[in-house]
Amino acid sequence: MRRRLGFVVAWVTGLALVLAGCSGQAKDTSGGHVPANSLVIGATAEPPTLDPTKNNAAAIPQVLLYNVYETLVRVDSSGNLHGLLAQEWQVSPDRRTYTFRLDPAATFASGRRLTATDVKWSFDRIKSPDTSSVLRTQMAVVQDVQAKDPSTLVVSLKRPSNSWLWNMSSTAGIVIDSQAAGDLAATPAGSGPYLVNEWTKGSQVVLARNPKYWATPPRVENVTFRYFSDATAMNSAMLSGDLNVISNVQAPQALDRFSDPEKYTVLQGTTNGEVVLGMNNRNKALSDPRVRQALTYAIDRKALLDSVWAGKGTLIGSMVPPTDPWYEDLSGAYPYDPAKAKQLLKEAGYESGLTLRMRLPTLAYAKGAGQFIQSQLAAVGVTVVIDELEFPARWIDVVMRQSDYDLTIVAHVEPRDMVNFADPEYYWHYDSAEFRRLMAAADAGTPQEYIDDQRVAARVLSRDAAADWLFLLPNLVVTTPNVSGINANATSLSFDVTKASVGS
Repeated sequence: MRRRLGFVVAWVTGLALVLAGCSGQAKDTSGGHVPANSLVIGATAEPPTLDPTKNNAAAIPQVLLYNVYETLVRVDSSGNLHGLLAQEWQVSPDRRTYTFRLDPAATFASGRRLTATDVKWSFDRIKSPDTSSVLRTQMAVVQDVQAKDPSTLVVSLKRPSNSWLWNMSSTAGIVIDSQAAGDLAATPAGSGPYLVNEWTKGSQVVLARNPKYWATPPRVENVTFRYFSDATAMNSAMLSGDLNVISNVQAPQALDRFSDPEKYTVLQGTTNGEVVLGMNNRNKALSDPRVRQALTYAIDRKALLDSVWAGKGTLIGSMVPPTDPWYEDLSGAYPYDPAKAKQLLKEAGYESGLTLRMRLPTLAYAKGAGQFIQSQLAAVGVTVVIDELEFPARWIDVVMRQSDYDLTIVAHVEPRDMVNFADPEYYWHYDSAEFRRLMAAADAGTPQEYIDDQRVAARVLSRDAAADWLFLLPNLVVTTPNVSGINANATSLSFDVTKASVGS
């Protein structure tokens, strides 16, 4: 049975951790113990592998996308597409043929020229049965890929697709050295400005500047992604000068510790990270939309956001962030109404009570939200039994692969990932022919039809309470004042350091 495992990320927070982590003094405003011309970045979930085609964990492209592996096109901090390996591209009038002109200067880290043959090999590899089902799905619309000459790639689609080129700016579009001899799971072979110099499992990934980079070389010599299992340790490392960047603050309640502009710069931007209360539609009770709607009415999302994420973030009512062109504010579709929740549960036959298993990843934000929701659902007669699963391996296996859960909470950070609800085999098991029809029509339609149909599809998800969208994560980045060139907005899965610099 095919299951598409979506890109998820561990965002670690929790009030107890915040209170415990609010001590310590910064030793040096330039990064303290960080070596000169280096970035040491605090992050949470560690990559399970360095082969982004084999696993959908967001931690992999966080490190590798754009930094180590490049794509034909890339998305900028405003959400716009630009050429990267492709200098230009043309689309045929029927919108089924894309012709890319590659930059003839592009080379891999090995020094070998990057050609259209390498791009074809990479795309064919993504389409193979051995790669991630999410990436295969994004490539499924491709009919044929041809290397017309070393600098010209022609891609033919089975039908017009509004989403395909966008997908090529992310993991599905990475270009791999087709002649690389090493194991891609441990030794990436890309064309980016950085190489993977060291991977200490359980601790860090170290990138070193690629001396053979074909374009403008990066300014920073070494970049270390250092992984922390809780917010306390990460905040303490920043305060003590062992980090000069926190990639995304995991304890917004602790931001006051970084309020001195002479010591820290705080960037506040947007993300694509929807924190989702997932409901397993294969559960008999949860297959009834009245029950899903009841749970949604029973949860005060504003109070949850204030409690779990210090009020920082955006309330949303469907799987669409405000930066998408089809966004509309649906956050008020299910106002907090315990009486309405009880009425719907009674209509569905659960007046005497309902017990659900909430299987949570071992992440502080998920535990905090889970406990809040457990209390609120108890008030309407729903008993929630919480079970914590080690993240990522155990949670992914039990929840995403085996679907052995009733409720769960996790942040989905892949751009434009509403399409996951169109797959009944995805771990939510939402099965709506109406929604699938709308998504298919949107992808194949004109650009305006794409926006219009996507907007209607988002309304269908909201109407059906296919999940409960608790809130949209903000992007909260802390740096020392001498660090620049870090994007405030997280519009892609990459923590892009290609333009970063470290002053004296």
